[in-house]
Amino acid sequence: MNKVRELAKNPLYVAIAAGVVGILIGWLVIGWGIWPVTYTDTDPSSLRSDFKQDYARMAVDSYIKNSDLALAQQRYAAMGKDAPTVLAEIKASGSNPQEVDRFSLAVTGAIQPTTGTPLAGQTSVAGVTQPAGPVTTPAPESGGNSATLLIVLCLVLLVIGGALAYLLIFRGKRPTGLPNPFRQAQEMSKSAERTDYQSQGVETPIAQFMTTYKLGVDLYDDSFSIDSPTGEFLGECGVGISETVGVGDPKKVTAFEVWLFDKNDIQTVTKVLMSEFAFKDVGILQRLASKGEPVMIEPGKQILLETATLQLEARVVDVNYGSGALPSNSFFDRLTLELAVWPKTKA
Repeated sequence: MNKVRELAKNPLYVAIAAGVVGILIGWLVIGWGIWPVTYTDTDPSSLRSDFKQDYARMAVDSYIKNSDLALAQQRYAAMGKDAPTVLAEIKASGSNPQEVDRFSLAVTGAIQPTTGTPLAGQTSVAGVTQPAGPVTTPAPESGGNSATLLIVLCLVLLVIGGALAYLLIFRGKRPTGLPNPFRQAQEMSKSAERTDYQSQGVETPIAQFMTTYKLGVDLYDDSFSIDSPTGEFLGECGVGISETVGVGDPKKVTAFEVWLFDKNDIQTVTKVLMSEFAFKDVGILQRLASKGEPVMIEPGKQILLETATLQLEARVVDVNYGSGALPSNSFFDRLTLELAVWPKTKA
């Protein structure tokens, strides 16, 4: 879970995930469900072999009855490069050979026998004399409207994906004149001085973390994995927003939750770190007491959490209240906590 949260904070991974989700939505939801590709008025050249033969038989029958040469040539050309083969197939399958030959001679100037032998000069077929020679046929009508629509749709999706990638990856790198609160919080955690427990004669903790909240980080929720020196998973700990006051953005946080999970314990231990305003407000105090023991945040304050096999000390490294229309000391501008974890000493 922690690994997923770390990846989610990286704009590059978010952009890649958004691109994959966009492709799946475009392909499965739009392409197959909402807006599936349908083929209408396509050329006979794209038909299956048996359907091409049916089309050729109808074209021959129409020419025999109507003698419309221009229409016959158009239909022949619409069958594409397979037209001679299709005529030979329907002739061999039992269709009236004389009618097939008459149609073939009309549109190409050559009989289409099953042996493929061409005619030269003037040839009489079914009592009709036709001159041999090439006959100009019109180009088949294009049936590419669906393909064009699909290409346009793909281009639109690519443009949208590119715009999202730009917003997620590059926009945050442009100077806006205002600092990013999330980055500010990260820098504060990095620059905060960690406690040297060994110099104080205290056993070095098996895990030690620094976490910072900054006004504007509305989704603040840090969690950390606790592992033994040998790499064994022991539990997790973290800090998150518990209560806000006022309205509007950004959120005005008045209380946080610090928690400790022990894999060898049946419950997660939680304490609620409250602003001076929230701690003195009876309604808020009673409401948050159900989440865990309430503690008022003060500079240097140390909060102890214990489970069956773990002990956590949360130390207030830095705290500063925000200012504005809300009551004094009611919400935080920033808060930095140090979390140190030891294995619990057996009695």
